[in-house]
Amino acid sequence: MGSTPQPRRGNTRQRIQDVALELFAEQGYEKTSLREIAEQLDVTKAALYYHFKTKEDILVGIFEDLNRPVEELIAWGVTQPRTLETKKEILSRYSEALAGAAPLFRFMQENQATVRDLSIGETIKGRVLALVDLLKDPEAPLADQVRCFSALFTMHAGIFAMKDVEGDPEDKRKAALEVALELVTRAHDPGTAQ
Repeated sequence: MGSTPQPRRGNTRQRIQDVALELFAEQGYEKTSLREIAEQLDVTKAALYYHFKTKEDILVGIFEDLNRPVEELIAWGVTQPRTLETKKEILSRYSEALAGAAPLFRFMQENQATVRDLSIGETIKGRVLALVDLLKDPEAPLADQVRCFSALFTMHAGIFAMKDVEGDPEDKRKAALEVALELVTRAHDPGTAQ
């Protein structure tokens, strides 16, 4: 009697995260149980427990996997000179990271209260602030600091607010990036676009 080969640990973990995120998005984080996730995957609850003890563990795992490019971007950014080119590169890379993490960001937008209560809420806030620090000059006037914050939120809006607007997702991402680049360019060199 031949047994079917078990998928590698990473594959199972990935499948659990994908199915969980789908269920969280469809019926809400609070209303989704570990039992339902296991049933959807056709695995036992014990098999699920092997990888994740709680729903929060699953969400943190998803967040960490999708957010690794942002961590790497921040680590790279702190080693770079504060030139306009560096800032534009940070925005471009962040835009791509957001595109890759779109399902998670949509979930977070629709479940803000839940996310705020979980540990990832603080982590997200910290990462956004770290990115803003890379974009704004330390002595920047308040209006230019607002422009740098707005640049990041413009890219977030490119995922959330624009999802109901007709058009190609990649075109929407590029449009949001274009506006973010304008904001940071203006903040970096206030003499432009006066």
